Amino acid sequence: ALRVVPSILSRQGMSKSQPLPPKEQTLFKRVLKCYEQKQFKNGLKFAKQILSNPKQSEHGETLAMKGLMLNALGKKDEAFDHARRGLKSDIRSHVCWHVYGLLQRADRKFDEAIKCYRNALKLDQENLQIMRDLSLLQVQMRDLEGYRETRYQLLQQRPAQRQSWIGYAVSYHLLKEYSMALSIIEQFSDTQMETLEYEKSELFLYQNMLLVESGQHQAAVDHLEKFESQVVDKISLLEAKGDLLMTLGRQSEAALVYRELLERNPENILYYRRLEEARQPATVEERLAIYAEQIEHRHSASLPRRLPLSFLTGEKFQGFLDAYMRRMLAKGAAPLFKLLKCLYSDAEKVQTIEQTALGFLESLATCEKFSPEDADSDIQPPTTELWTLHLIARHFCYLHQWEKALEYINRALEHTPTLVELYVVKGKIYKSAGDCQKAAECLNDGRMLDTADRYINCKCAKYMLQSDQVERAEELCSMFTREGSSAADTLNEMQCIWFERECALSYQRQGQWGKALQKCHEIERVSLCASLTLILMFLFV
Repeated sequence: ALRVVPSILSRQGMSKSQPLPPKEQTLFKRVLKCYEQKQFKNGLKFAKQILSNPKQSEHGETLAMKGLMLNALGKKDEAFDHARRGLKSDIRSHVCWHVYGLLQRADRKFDEAIKCYRNALKLDQENLQIMRDLSLLQVQMRDLEGYRETRYQLLQQRPAQRQSWIGYAVSYHLLKEYSMALSIIEQFSDTQMETLEYEKSELFLYQNMLLVESGQHQAAVDHLEKFESQVVDKISLLEAKGDLLMTLGRQSEAALVYRELLERNPENILYYRRLEEARQPATVEERLAIYAEQIEHRHSASLPRRLPLSFLTGEKFQGFLDAYMRRMLAKGAAPLFKLLKCLYSDAEKVQTIEQTALGFLESLATCEKFSPEDADSDIQPPTTELWTLHLIARHFCYLHQWEKALEYINRALEHTPTLVELYVVKGKIYKSAGDCQKAAECLNDGRMLDTADRYINCKCAKYMLQSDQVERAEELCSMFTREGSSAADTLNEMQCIWFERECALSYQRQGQWGKALQKCHEIERVSLCASLTLILMFLFV
């Protein structure tokens, strides 16, 4: 986003080549204030008053500021025209060069913006904001040598600021000159003033990262142990320590670290993977013992109950699957199918999931228990049968057995017709079967049950676009957009790419090539969307 820079505020219309009279100086201050407060229309009025004076009609800095405000209002061509006029009128003004650079950056012409910033710095060599803007573009364009020089100039101007030291260290870090980056950080740590505890902690972790990337793994471990008491982010500290110990081949110590991490967060899959690597189990039984240990100590954790399903087979798999599904269905876990989806690459496991779920459903319907052999105290509430139906419907939908999927989701709707998630699943089934019209109707029925739910509103709008009901989709989205403007304009302003993309595809299916191409250009303007090439290819087939 473009913004008012301190260089403009510090010189308030006092260009050496084009000084303003007192009255116009006051107006120019108001222009700056309006721009800073994003009151662009008011700022344009004040700029017009300055430029209406015949003697000041070509005042460079005023024209430049007018260009910035026009650009903020979406008038790009006018903005560039005013910026060029301002630069032509006062080519010795660093403000005009800086503003022109900001406009070039907004137009994604980064090389041109860098040239403008350099010209501005020639005229005002100590301007910090121009240096910061230049350094950001240099690192974006991977001009790392130039970035280092600019950060060094910033450090010379503001040696007491932490960001100056850190930025200079980062410049060497990006150039992979780790020893110099470490030297800068150490010098900063020795001379810095009092800082917040968390800032010190992050500095130690960054210093440790430099040691790791430079290949000094043992030094990095020693560094973590030395400053362990001063590091606030214990999770990051333990993760870094575990990785370093694994790299050094100290698996037994690393295993203790990952056990400690699992005590803090037993639902992190990475910790289980790393613990397996540290323990190096030779058999399936040893591997299973790792998870059994976690289940015993952390009864509420679900991840150690699910992960063994990926490597177990036969009766052991069936036993773990039965226990896991019972637990999740009793809790009413709607995303159970997504959690089991990773197992669907194995046909045998898919068959076991299907048989287990159907067995649960039959038993729940007859005796309200997962199995007739269960104790009387294991009677399940009615919601358990509901979520079992939900799971089976999603299961058959994934297998493209849509008639069976519809049968079970309809049974679920008869059981509880007010559950929004069931309408979402039914819509997905119809969409998977190729009936987008019916899918949109199902989502709309579910949406009517909870009109304040933004997710199902967006999902319904997406299905309507996929069934080529563009106007109805825009009407739905208008329920959650700003009043007084069209939904399409607001969504475009919010950079809602999925809506623009679905609109383009809908217009393409309807043969409205002009509207489709217009949407593609809007997507390109907002962001270089990866799917844009695919859409354009379809347009001209």
